[in-house]
Amino acid sequence: MSAAAGLRRIWLCADDYGISPGVNRAIRDLIERGRLNATSVMMVGPAVERSEIEALQASAKVSPRCAIGLHVTLSAPFRPLTMHFRPLDGDMFMPFPKLLRAGVLRRLDREFFRNEVKAQLAAFAEAFGRVPDFVDGHQHVQLYPQVRDGFVDAVAEVAPNAWVRQGGRDLPLRQRLASPKAIVLDVFSAQFRRRAGSAGLSFNPGFAGAYDFTRAADFGELMRQFLEGLPDGGLVMCHPGFVDDVLAGLDPMTDVREREHAYLAGDAFARLLADSGATLG
Repeated sequence: MSAAAGLRRIWLCADDYGISPGVNRAIRDLIERGRLNATSVMMVGPAVERSEIEALQASAKVSPRCAIGLHVTLSAPFRPLTMHFRPLDGDMFMPFPKLLRAGVLRRLDREFFRNEVKAQLAAFAEAFGRVPDFVDGHQHVQLYPQVRDGFVDAVAEVAPNAWVRQGGRDLPLRQRLASPKAIVLDVFSAQFRRRAGSAGLSFNPGFAGAYDFTRAADFGELMRQFLEGLPDGGLVMCHPGFVDDVLAGLDPMTDVREREHAYLAGDAFARLLADSGATLG
């Protein structure tokens, strides 16, 4: 992850490949334009059939610097790959607020999560013919108390050379206080880094990309803030996509995905990278 020619090399990672054909298509478009250098795949998503995997592999060949990771998914409205996974809400994973609360209250069994993450890693390996370059989590589930123990155990066993995503970053106090979500991510990420480090796993040195997806924010201004002070090797999470019926039936994050795609595909983003001394190369 070393910088070249004095530029910071950052990871710009599109989450949720596999959630819908429209999201997949938007991510591939940005990879081929050289506007992304990482994406993580939901192996429990409805759009991970062979044709979608092959299309992603073809796009990555156009931009060989693009890393492909596993987007571990352990929250509703998705279903586990392991038969005896618990706790469930009907036949689905629990909604993430309930899962987080259960972890904080120490009501989860790490073995269920270890086995489920191993199953999702195995599904990735079967689809791509290799282990993932990195492993992260949908809705930051890899950071949750107790869940992180099973997550780290599984990755260390199956893909020890993959790096894992943490969600913390050194920020001025003003910016921390302006984002309660960032404060929570920082606390959980500090615990996650200790757990991952003790297992010999590497992780990104900085993280950005969290914001209130329910508001019509200026994504260009947000991206400027994300890049400000992000260290070499730091990661920015994004969620570009084209809205389709599959996405609308699964996730409330819809139109914002199209706004992210439009910005990342445009000239303003290329100028911002140059002005910020950052590169995806």
